[in-house]
Amino acid sequence: MAAAAKLAVVAFGGNALLRAEDRGTQEEQIARAKQAARWLAEIVRHGYKLIVVHGNGPQVGNILVQAEEASTKIPPQSLDVCVAQTEGSIGFMLQQAIRNRLESIGVGGEVATILTEVEVDGNDPAFKRPTKPIGPFFTRYRAEALERDLGWTMREDAGRGWRHVVPSPRPLRILNTRTVARMLDSAAVVVAAGGGGIPVVRGRDGQWRGIEAVIDKDYASALLASDLNADLFVILTGVSKVSLDFGKPTQRTLDRMTIAEAESHLAAGQFPPGSMGPKIESAIQFVRATKKQVLITDVDVLREALEGKDGTVVVASG
Repeated sequence: MAAAAKLAVVAFGGNALLRAEDRGTQEEQIARAKQAARWLAEIVRHGYKLIVVHGNGPQVGNILVQAEEASTKIPPQSLDVCVAQTEGSIGFMLQQAIRNRLESIGVGGEVATILTEVEVDGNDPAFKRPTKPIGPFFTRYRAEALERDLGWTMREDAGRGWRHVVPSPRPLRILNTRTVARMLDSAAVVVAAGGGGIPVVRGRDGQWRGIEAVIDKDYASALLASDLNADLFVILTGVSKVSLDFGKPTQRTLDRMTIAEAESHLAAGQFPPGSMGPKIESAIQFVRATKKQVLITDVDVLREALEGKDGTVVVASG
């Protein structure tokens, strides 16, 4: 009897499909999806079943901009519905690109996307303190106008400009986990929890409803990977390795880090909340739950990282 395939969960940002230098056309995003499919297929080639969790910050932000521009003609939609829209559109582009890539390298296998609902707490403090950046970058002048005219909360983002920030509550439970597990019985790749999933709460009447928020995809992917006891959790970011003292003359990269070391570095402020912080916290969450490892790296060196030649590995203990 053949051994059961290992399971990998990979999380990457919406910027992988819509970069700052892009105009944001559909053709550009399809081309980016094809690029993503090349490295996602490498994980399947290494013998894994694969769950893909993508970000959607740029895409959701653009939908909100489009809605505002057309507000006198088409009624705007709530943020949770915008998240669902991006799960469908990005999922379609990734699904098609991954299937084509797998076929081209002779691996094959079904690829499927699922709209994923994720439970959050309606009383989460995040609803009173928006922090999640979405959409394009604006000048300070334009940001002040958007705050004044639309009531948006704007924050400066790492020296790159000003962005719209929205509530980002912590995910409590993924409602579709068992369905994702069943899909993996016949699919090589499942695209799930896109954009962190569609945030939902259970009302006093016992009914589920969407809520205006965007969930961090790193936290959602860690929860999904833990629930399914994945063999490997890969977090893709903009650097090949995690660094201490990032951007300083004393900067140094890490090949390996225990969760105790990671927690110590977090407490010391090494990993800011708006950048590497959620990734490290998600890695700690997964490793603590499963005693397996997390790989944090950049897509450009993913092949080498999968072979242990690059990237930062987070493990339970020394």
